[in-house]
Amino acid sequence: MDYVDPVLVAMKVIGGLYKGVSTVELDNLAAETAASMTTQHPDYAILAARIAVSNLHKKTGKVFSEVMKRLYEFRHPSTGEHSPMISKETYDIIMKNADRLNSAIVYDRDFSYTYFGFRTLERSYLLKINKEVAERPQHMLMRVAVGIHGEDIDGAIETYNLMSERYFTHASPTLFNAGTVWPQLSSCFLLTMSEDSIAGIYDTLKQCALISKSAGGIGLNVHNIRATGSLIAGTNGTSNGLVPMLRVYNNTARYVDQGGNKRPGAFAIYLEPWHADIFEFVALRRNTGPEEERARDLFYAIWVPDLFMKRVERDEEWSLMCPHECPGLSDCWGEKFEELYTGYEKERRFRKQVKARKLWEQIVSSQIETGMPFIVYKVSFFCN
Repeated sequence: MDYVDPVLVAMKVIGGLYKGVSTVELDNLAAETAASMTTQHPDYAILAARIAVSNLHKKTGKVFSEVMKRLYEFRHPSTGEHSPMISKETYDIIMKNADRLNSAIVYDRDFSYTYFGFRTLERSYLLKINKEVAERPQHMLMRVAVGIHGEDIDGAIETYNLMSERYFTHASPTLFNAGTVWPQLSSCFLLTMSEDSIAGIYDTLKQCALISKSAGGIGLNVHNIRATGSLIAGTNGTSNGLVPMLRVYNNTARYVDQGGNKRPGAFAIYLEPWHADIFEFVALRRNTGPEEERARDLFYAIWVPDLFMKRVERDEEWSLMCPHECPGLSDCWGEKFEELYTGYEKERRFRKQVKARKLWEQIVSSQIETGMPFIVYKVSFFCN
């Protein structure tokens, strides 16, 4: 680090001292001071990371198996109930092979993390006891390796070395959960609404909440939810459409974050452009407009059939329909979709017709303002 001035860093740290400061607080101050000087040269970020890692090493146990034992034996601070963070299976494997696993860990590899990367690990990925970080990054990687490979200790050590030497990493849910009592390792889940009813909507919402709780991201299509104004036979009332429903999903994504305050919930909502609520859907993330018509914490995508783009190109009319009145459109693509869609048009089952380019302009305008909705081409997806 030829471009770091240690005297300057020390002077800035001294300027921030106060009576009774602990060595841990002093290290944090030094790391933050060095990080703030990164604009002068990137080497200051390296220094900040090394100070922060060294500080964590002072606060945590060195022996992997002993750290895992602490995590397994954890008791709830209020009730005293045994609340292990490590699964019984993983714990038994680690204890049985403690000497091999302990000796395989190279703690100096922690110092290869950037300051931002290390702080991210510290904030969200490393397991904590009573809100204090208990793991080192190398502990996390070995926990993940054992959680994946189980009794295959050779495989676990090989995977640990590959991850710790930065040849690859696993996705966040795997780093969060491998080896723990909630070993959900998958990143993404694709769902469809179980049915167009209160029971179906809330059953699906419950699924989304449970997936998000275990750090999974969600892709959900709402093509088959009836449009605003559609008759509800059971109550002889009319549907409020997609927007109020999606606001409920939006609040759930905010409340049930991924892994318990580790990162925000991520729900991506998909809709085909023939749905009668498409204009309201496209506007859900806009920065302006009535708050009750916005749900800005969800992600949005349009599932685009080729016929729509053909009509945009030819500046033709596009028909908006309710899936309850025009069923089956979300289940087909290509020629079958065009045959069914144009058949509904001939029967005049659509709610209204608009210029295809008018809808396309609204989509593009929202993309410019918010970066969404994403575009996925239906036929290309199924045929390639």
